[in-house]
Amino acid sequence: MSAIKTSDSKVEETASTHLDDVPSDANEVKQPGVTARALVIVLAINTIYFAQLVNIVGSGSLARDITAVVGGSTESVWFTSTIAILTAVLSPPVSQAADLWGRRWILVALTACGCIGAIIVSRATNVDQVIAGFTVGGICYGAQPLLHAVTSEVLPRKYRAWAQASVNVSASLGGIYALLVGGAVTRNQRPENFRTYWYTAAGIYAIAALIVAVLYRPPPRELRVTLTTNEKLRSLDWLGYALLVSSLTPFSLGLSWAQNPLPWTSSAVLAPLIIGVALIGALLLYEIRFKKDGLLHHDLFRHRNFPISLFCISTEGLSFYCANNYFAFEVGTLYTHDALRFGLHYSITFYCLIFFALLAAVYCSAVKAVRLPTCAAFTMFALFNALMATIRTTTPEANLWGYAVFLGAGLGVWLTSLVTAAQFATPPALIAITSGLMIGMRSLGGVVGLAIYGAIFNAALSSNIASRVAGASIALGLPPTSVAGLIGALSAGDMTGALAIPGVTPTILEAAGGGLQRSFVIAFRNVWIAAASFSLAAVVASLFLVDPKSSFDERVDAPLKVLPLDVQSKDHI
Repeated sequence: MSAIKTSDSKVEETASTHLDDVPSDANEVKQPGVTARALVIVLAINTIYFAQLVNIVGSGSLARDITAVVGGSTESVWFTSTIAILTAVLSPPVSQAADLWGRRWILVALTACGCIGAIIVSRATNVDQVIAGFTVGGICYGAQPLLHAVTSEVLPRKYRAWAQASVNVSASLGGIYALLVGGAVTRNQRPENFRTYWYTAAGIYAIAALIVAVLYRPPPRELRVTLTTNEKLRSLDWLGYALLVSSLTPFSLGLSWAQNPLPWTSSAVLAPLIIGVALIGALLLYEIRFKKDGLLHHDLFRHRNFPISLFCISTEGLSFYCANNYFAFEVGTLYTHDALRFGLHYSITFYCLIFFALLAAVYCSAVKAVRLPTCAAFTMFALFNALMATIRTTTPEANLWGYAVFLGAGLGVWLTSLVTAAQFATPPALIAITSGLMIGMRSLGGVVGLAIYGAIFNAALSSNIASRVAGASIALGLPPTSVAGLIGALSAGDMTGALAIPGVTPTILEAAGGGLQRSFVIAFRNVWIAAASFSLAAVVASLFLVDPKSSFDERVDAPLKVLPLDVQSKDHI
């Protein structure tokens, strides 16, 4: 135990330096600057982010293609929700473990899980196997905080915004690949080609794991070489991990089942929700009162920028996962069934993300500010959601090309400025757990958001579709027994099949199609209004950020050189 206490004191001593508490002579120590080795590592790490975006964007944009082949359309929300849950649950413990055992092999092992998961999805014959594939693949997202941490800690702090921008550029390229390749292979009514897409995703994961294994060879961190294996295991927050997993899982299940298909008053919805909320309360009580160096390490909250950043990133998760699941869905429902075409619509987001991420890096580095760009980013989110809520059946398709620009601008700016603000607000020794909590909160926001949006969407659609579609078609002579088949055919875009249904005429088909589209418009509108409300809350919160001007300096938090540590007396790994 004395060894653990000694190591904790070392972390706390390092953790005492943050934001404006930097000694005046900190910059007098010669710093390595930007090295070729550091740039190679940044490139290697970014290949993992590219692979992760290929998987998660595909899970949303190709969900209808997958279920068209394997069935289970009502379960498609779990494709993305599973990834979001695992990211939220795994990010903090993986970040803590990386400080003790090193980043390299954790990154390689978890990325390999992404490859295995993609293979399972590509070979799936039913929706349960697809969900299993996304579950295995979702394990790789536990490494996502390390991607933000490593790119930041190997470069001088004055280039912190550029480090985060590089991550965002690679993520954007992955998103563009996902939309264009996914759309190309499944267009012209070929949903079965989703298998080809995930074969390529598996290959990308494998290449990313190999690149990191070969190129990323950092020197051992102090805690890795000064603690024995037993000391490392005892220093982990096992009770915190258990409470995190046991609280988020039932909470997410309860939310996902609400209005899909169970009502909020159902015991199957209320029971897991209540259990989840109670365990979340127990987790917070334990971390605040009894565990000062656990998942919610108390040194992380010495400056207000970090809790503000956590709140803002959770609301960003609410907005991003909404766009990821509903933007292409709405384009495909109202305007075109061509997968490549609505993929092109959404890809505008990622092209703009690249431009605005680089623009934010220039601004943050030059002005040494994070508050204004973060506020502007969430304003863009709110504007995007508000514009999407105005869409009607008569709205020109051309408008949506412009709306996606605001989403891309918001993503590009906040991903650069807000992560920079959080990392500068916390001790350098805790950069991994800082990034872990940030990514975890973003995913938690996504889990909650997907459940809320799903409940809103399903409630609005079910309450309108019967009156609008059935009312319009029965009034024109359609037998009531043919209504369900007509709605199914229209939803799938199968006009030929719809006309083959008994009693359906071209006139009835046109009237029913109009009623169906109006029902979807109302459901989509309600979802976007909810997302806009969340974004406005983040706009207000971001106004209270403080610009960490003194933190943009020459220091490198994790220099790529071996420190002269005396490790002869330790049995370490």
